Amino acid sequence: MSAKKKIAFIINPISGTSKKKDLPDLIKSIINLEMWEQPDILFTEHQGHAVELAKEFAEKSYDVVVACGGDGTVNEVASGLIGSNTSLSIVPYGSGNGLARHWGFSLKPKEALRQICFGTKHPMDYGLVNGLKFFCTCGTGFDAHISHVYAHAGSRGFITYLKCILSEYRKYKPNEYLLEVDGETIKQKAFVITFANASQYGNEGYIAPHASTQDGVMDICVMDPFPNTSVPILAWQLIKKKLDGSPYTHYYRSSEVTLKRTFEGEFHVDGEAVEMGKEINVKIISNQLHIWI
Repeated sequence: MSAKKKIAFIINPISGTSKKKDLPDLIKSIINLEMWEQPDILFTEHQGHAVELAKEFAEKSYDVVVACGGDGTVNEVASGLIGSNTSLSIVPYGSGNGLARHWGFSLKPKEALRQICFGTKHPMDYGLVNGLKFFCTCGTGFDAHISHVYAHAGSRGFITYLKCILSEYRKYKPNEYLLEVDGETIKQKAFVITFANASQYGNEGYIAPHASTQDGVMDICVMDPFPNTSVPILAWQLIKKKLDGSPYTHYYRSSEVTLKRTFEGEFHVDGEAVEMGKEINVKIISNQLHIWI
């Protein structure tokens, strides 16, 4: 009989809109102790704590560390596992759950735990943007602006996010950007520029429907400014994985790209609002991370 595997769960108690006080008991009821050692279950206490905990478990040669939270929690846990043999897994509790949805994790905790219990190990790429790690998407434009507005909204969840979009859309003014991709220089005004390791933002919003986390490149979506009359069809295409069919979107693929703009300010990394400078370097790193599903 093969040796039992070691697994740890890192729970963010405040991510998303669901409470997690019953999650430890649920974990213990589902993890098969014939296959796994008794699971370690810890709650994060501050920002960055999940990175520290994940690193500690990787150093102890755990087989799997599970991020229980939203995209920010996933980013922290994954960041702590880079370069190790310890795999990332996910019990999604966030507002968007972009990477979890991309990989097919169930949004029901009980089902996600069953997937993990009988999962297997897969290689996965990650990205670096001016030194910050991302695993799903990063970018600038309207989506980055909404990330900043949402960060100060006072409540979480899809409804709050949608309200932010509706309140800001008519006020937003697209900016000029310059992209350097594989020796080609692209200069244009854009509503959104997204660098996608995975296919979606979250909430089934497929900004890069053909993106893969295993191909060593990112999909770069440049969306032109568009008329108000195009909003319904663009929203439909975003959800139905058909955005690449829009005349307002242009896609490029590369392992590294440089974005230049005339201003410093709004950017997002895995949906989290950050500030970036006028020149932004984005690249994909392969074979330094694993995911378990």
